[in-house]
Amino acid sequence: MKKSRAKEATDGDLPSRLIDARIRELGDWRGEMLARVRAIIRQADPHVIEQVKWKKPSNAMRGVPVWEHDGIICTGETYKNAVKMTFAKGASLDDPSGLFNASLEGNTRRAIDLHEGDRINEKALKALIRTAVALNTSALKRKMKA
Repeated sequence: MKKSRAKEATDGDLPSRLIDARIRELGDWRGEMLARVRAIIRQADPHVIEQVKWKKPSNAMRGVPVWEHDGIICTGETYKNAVKMTFAKGASLDDPSGLFNASLEGNTRRAIDLHEGDRINEKALKALIRTAVALNTSALKRKMKA
C-alpha cells in the first residue's frame, strides 16, 4: 500500500519538529548552540535529512538529533556542560583545522565538544560536513557497484 504524498510530508517533518522542540526545551546556551550547529549543517548540505534516533530512558525518551546524507553525517547530543557533535566516520575524515577535540581514541568516530561561550569556526565546520557527505556518498556508490 502506497503512502499519500501528504502523509509522507507530514511524517518527514516530524524529526525536524522534535529537534525544534528540543532546542526550545533546553532554553539556554545549549539550545542556542544546537540551533547554530543545525543551521551550519543545513547550509553546508541543503539535502541533509534530519532524524531523531535512540530514544531511551537515559535521555528522557527525547532521542538524539541525527543528520544524514547517504548515511549518518553526525549527531547532536546535549549534556550539562557541552553540546557534542559526533561524526559517525570522523576517524576517516581529514580535519586540517583541528575541530575534533573529543572521542579521539576510537577507530571510527570523532567528536567536537562545544562549550558555553565557544565560537564555531563555520568555514571549517562546513568543510568537515561536506567531507563527511562526500565520504558517505562515495561509500554508497562503491556498495551499489558491488
